[in-house]
Amino acid sequence: MILSIVRRVIDTDANLSATLPRLNAAEWIAIDTEADSLHAYPEKLCLIQVSIDGEDLLLDPLSGTDLQPAFDIFSQHQLILHGADYDLRLFRKHCGFVPTAIFDTMFASRLLGAREFGLGNLVERYLGVKLEKGPQKANWARRPLTPRMETYARLDTHYLKLIADILTAELKSKGRLEWHQQCCARLIADSTDIIPPDPETVWRVKGCHHLSNHELAVLRALWHWREREAVASNRPPYFVMPPEAMVSISIAAVAGTDLERAMPRYLTPRRRKGVQEAAAEGLADNHPPGPLRHRGKRLTETEKRRLHTLEDRRNQRATELGIDPTLIAPRALLIALAGEWKEHEHELMPWQRDLLN
Repeated sequence: MILSIVRRVIDTDANLSATLPRLNAAEWIAIDTEADSLHAYPEKLCLIQVSIDGEDLLLDPLSGTDLQPAFDIFSQHQLILHGADYDLRLFRKHCGFVPTAIFDTMFASRLLGAREFGLGNLVERYLGVKLEKGPQKANWARRPLTPRMETYARLDTHYLKLIADILTAELKSKGRLEWHQQCCARLIADSTDIIPPDPETVWRVKGCHHLSNHELAVLRALWHWREREAVASNRPPYFVMPPEAMVSISIAAVAGTDLERAMPRYLTPRRRKGVQEAAAEGLADNHPPGPLRHRGKRLTETEKRRLHTLEDRRNQRATELGIDPTLIAPRALLIALAGEWKEHEHELMPWQRDLLN
């Protein structure tokens, strides 16, 4: 089911200006993004896919085109997206744009009980079209885009309006449209709230929980070295050094064994020297960090009973509704509610609170 469509790449101010009247007059706008997080560091917003009635557009943020007039129009529409959280973060971080309203097709499908809710799953289920997985891991900063990349990118928004219409009808029939609207409003708020990284946790990589204080000090110094290298080389940190190697080097440094044996073989001499210097810096740290302490308090017996009651009620409601129980409330929130309901009930959306009461 391929719609008859006009395809355009917008990479100049003149092209955008010619497109703005049609964007402004559009009854609906579907939107998606592509970034280069697998290929660059820090990531860049590389492409904005937009579908309106009769057109699939690709807006090129890397072209130098002033896209603010397009964002001004987007803010006046409810935008249709699929799995919007990452897109919203990209828009907020790179463009300062926060949409007014969205319709997230992934959230809608989950509220209807879907267990497979990828875009490809929904398009195949509702429209009988099998989408090519395509160049998902491609470098979206490359120019020009290949024809295959352009086609893949356009299909990310091409079917969203059709899917959204179907899901809207189903949400209405089940009385869950208001739930979805609340979810989308919360998603906008959560995804566009920029929280600076915690300096006490940002460097703690996978596998470091068993390290001693001095080993953690080496790891912290190595992490900062890796960050500098990643930015300088414009490569994701993992490709500079994977976490398991950082943990091994930290252990070797404190043990006084040969660091060369713990280093990945592909490291250049310059980077090997940088690792040695970072390890020495960590060993000389007079204020080594300690392991993270669990900040939560133990539940009393009364609170444990309250937790079991909340879990039973949540699971029963989820079974009746045919949805994932964590949509009503994840376990971590249930624990918090069991301890201090009044303090944490604001974290529940109204529809979730109604189901738990």
